[in-house]
Amino acid sequence: MILDTNALSAFVDGDAGVGDVLRTQVRAAIPVVVLGEFQYGIAHSKRRASYEAWLASNLIHFDILSVTDDTAVAYAALRVTLKRSGRPIPANDAWIAALALQHRLPVLSRDQHFDAVPGLNRRSW
Repeated sequence: MILDTNALSAFVDGDAGVGDVLRTQVRAAIPVVVLGEFQYGIAHSKRRASYEAWLASNLIHFDILSVTDDTAVAYAALRVTLKRSGRPIPANDAWIAALALQHRLPVLSRDQHFDAVPGLNRRSW
């Protein structure tokens, strides 16, 4: 399962629902794009030190998914498909979706725009 930024933030903040979903998964992954968004957010947070400590202690429990040449091809094709269908999604979410499709993993997210991505399995909490 891949976490989007909101799912990661909720998990770090102790949301039991996210934890319940993750406990049922064999694999939990964080796209490098999500990690960047999260680190950007904590750079401006009043709880910066605690979030950075959480990352230092817990990031080892997740697979970090990097963008590759294959991901870039999938990303471009996905954005074209969604634009033609009249249902584009934010660029960073397209990267997340491309990684999810590439690795054949569901996305844990409350963002319903992921539902527009053909072949993508979105789970919520």
